[in-house]
Amino acid sequence: MKIRLKIWRQKNSTAKGRFVKYKLENVSPEMSFLEMLDFLNEQLIKSGDDPVAYDHDCREGICGACGLYINGRPHGAQKKTTTCELHMRVFDDGSTIIVEPWRSRAFPVIKDLMVDRTALDEIIRSGGYISVNAGSAPEANSIPVGKHESDKAFDAAECIGCGACVAACKNSSAMLFVAAKVSQLALLPHGKTEAADRVKKMVKKSNELGFGGCSNTYSCEYDCPKAIPVEFIAKMNREFFKAKVCKQKVE
Repeated sequence: MKIRLKIWRQKNSTAKGRFVKYKLENVSPEMSFLEMLDFLNEQLIKSGDDPVAYDHDCREGICGACGLYINGRPHGAQKKTTTCELHMRVFDDGSTIIVEPWRSRAFPVIKDLMVDRTALDEIIRSGGYISVNAGSAPEANSIPVGKHESDKAFDAAECIGCGACVAACKNSSAMLFVAAKVSQLALLPHGKTEAADRVKKMVKKSNELGFGGCSNTYSCEYDCPKAIPVEFIAKMNREFFKAKVCKQKVE
């Protein structure tokens, strides 16, 4: 395959970035998208140029580090697919591929295609955990959990924190990410003790970090590589409203 690339190049967080064009030949259709970028970088290094910086880790669709904006879509146009799982066979021979980093005020560019996604970690640190002393690990079936609730919690737990929902949203909202993390714990008996504080703290931190509000366009669900449904945002809103109402009653 022959392909043309337009890749965002930016030396550092303060430098002005621009698109740079590259041509690649002998690209195997069986290459993953990241393997294609490795192939490009090998040629750039041989010619004495600076390789393209981008994030990656497991390359198995689990860690979420590989998030790239490809032809105007987070992770590319193939649904339920991370960038590392995207293969070159989905592109036409001779096509032009535009590659950008996530675009969000909360995700400042570090270099080229790498962005700082520690804002998502900050949201988790604000309350996305269970802090009660549970002692040693209990026997798995000692706390009964309904099949419906356990299935829903597992669906929410599939979120890999890649930030595709933020990149897809016109408001750069992280609501789908926050909702998945809130719902995962709120659905289980282990997480109900701190449910009210958790949802208030995580929503507050998301707002403080500069993420926008939900745009209600469902673009986050559409482009999520794990197909996390927006119904979890409704679940989070119910948890948030319940936490506010309970607080007012106590006061």
